[in-house]
Amino acid sequence: MKLMFISDIHGIKTNLEIIEEKFKELKCDKLIVLGDLYYAYGSNKSNDEYDVEYVRKFLESFQDKLICIKGNCDSENDVKASNFSIINELSLVATINNDIYLTHGHIYNESNWQKENSILAYGHLHIPFIKKIETNLYINPGSISLPRKKNNSTYLIYDEEKFTIYDIYDNIIQEHKI
Repeated sequence: MKLMFISDIHGIKTNLEIIEEKFKELKCDKLIVLGDLYYAYGSNKSNDEYDVEYVRKFLESFQDKLICIKGNCDSENDVKASNFSIINELSLVATINNDIYLTHGHIYNESNWQKENSILAYGHLHIPFIKKIETNLYINPGSISLPRKKNNSTYLIYDEEKFTIYDIYDNIIQEHKI
């Protein structure tokens, strides 16, 4: 199974066409969105790239391949207006080799996680990383729209053998073999 992870779109359509192309090119089975779909803290609403309807239609186009987690910036109105399921706090994807827990990161993260020998994927921080801490693996794809700390926009691919974070220019940012 090949999974693509993105996070923190915040209503910005920039890079979503690239994600769609990469999803098809890499023959991914699922698109996992780790929250903060639409809301952009108000300041980006004047940005020409802020387009909630475009983002909603983009996500709807993946409906049968989409796993979507609610982020701290996603309102109940956002959930109701979406024609796809949005999972509230925590979910689990079982692959052939691994169980991967999915969340946004504002509740469960490397500082607040009790399950040992697990993989937790979350967004929220807008910073890409793969960290092994004791028996757990923590994965963050960064942000596809609003990266922080001088990072480019990033996404993550899981292919049963490894996790790989890429930027939108096809550079490998980090890789972790399982």
